[in-house]
Amino acid sequence: MTEQPWEGSALLRPGALAFTGTIGVTDPHAHHAVQIMTAPTVMTIVDGNDARHRGTTVIVPADATHRIDTGAAQGALVFLDPESTAGRAAHHRSIHHGWTSGPVLSHTRERPLGAVVTDLISQLTPVPAGPVPQRHPAVSAALDLLATPTGPGAVRGTEVAAQVGISASRLTHLFTDEVGIPLRRYVLWRRLHIAITRVQAGDDLTGAAHAAGFADSAHLSRTCRDTFGLPPSLLSRHIRWDIDTRV
Repeated sequence: MTEQPWEGSALLRPGALAFTGTIGVTDPHAHHAVQIMTAPTVMTIVDGNDARHRGTTVIVPADATHRIDTGAAQGALVFLDPESTAGRAAHHRSIHHGWTSGPVLSHTRERPLGAVVTDLISQLTPVPAGPVPQRHPAVSAALDLLATPTGPGAVRGTEVAAQVGISASRLTHLFTDEVGIPLRRYVLWRRLHIAITRVQAGDDLTGAAHAAGFADSAHLSRTCRDTFGLPPSLLSRHIRWDIDTRV
């Protein structure tokens, strides 16, 4: 894929990665995350069948071959895990209603990137009225366990379940239902969180990869490309990162 210089602002939450800046052209590629692009000017995205999708908001479904033919001088990219509640909703919308059927989002020049992501997720998965139910104690305990810097890189779902005193199948069901993303995918996002945090603190890619539980920097780079279709320069200190652990 043709690499563009990544300079701008980015936000990472469990299940969501967002970037604001220049949306450049790319070669054909595919990635596992659902990609939502929004800009004040019309963009053109070409899919694997050479169909052209033109709009100010475009949703690329998970694992779909595509290329950006016309980008934007300023816009936002939001990548959602396709196994998360919001990611499934976005994927379904693009498949059944078209790639340009995305939510109407305010441009990030007028709003913080975090507000854009929150608005996007709320449009895709409206929260029912009424009091928010309390989380199961095992889910809260698992989240606390995975919040430690050394946890996500080494621990497995079965080990988390054993440490919080519940069966792996029960924890998997509860975690997905209450957090909105499967446990194993949450662990991957936490590892990316750790890697980015370490790069921002001054580590090189190798040190950051090892700290996050990846085999080496090549493993970390492959994960970035396979998940987001983005180059390792995404982790550069030239990007202003907002690391948000809320779920």
